[in-house]
Amino acid sequence: MSRPSWEQYFMDIACLVARRSTCRRRQVGAIVVRDKRILATGYNGAPTGLPHCLDIGCLREELGIASGERHELCRGLHAEQNVIIQAAYHGVCIKDATLYCTNLPCSICSKMLINAGILSIKYKEGYADPMAEDMLTAARVALTQTSEAIK
Repeated sequence: MSRPSWEQYFMDIACLVARRSTCRRRQVGAIVVRDKRILATGYNGAPTGLPHCLDIGCLREELGIASGERHELCRGLHAEQNVIIQAAYHGVCIKDATLYCTNLPCSICSKMLINAGILSIKYKEGYADPMAEDMLTAARVALTQTSEAIK
């Protein structure tokens, strides 16, 4: 039996969190970690108490909106937004933490993560938003693409 590295362990958990997503187009999971402790989790989906896109359909699909564009035309929150909100809701500071995410955050989430004090982001897959990577790099947020997850 092979024991996973910390990076693989946390990325596997982010992938598991993504399975809770209610988005019809992309399942994304995120966790915030500091000192090898999980501080908060988040996945993409509708706000609490509102109907999910899985149940009522996807406006972005209906309008043919490409990934990475017109984020405001979506009833869901991104996983990264939800992980920040969950931490704030429970009074957990995420400053100087690492985000493990199944996807590179978009530019909107990147701005939020920078202001929340996230020091590094480890992600599994890219995202069609080049401004995000530019801003994260300019803010000196360490970015690492990793394949360290169960396939």
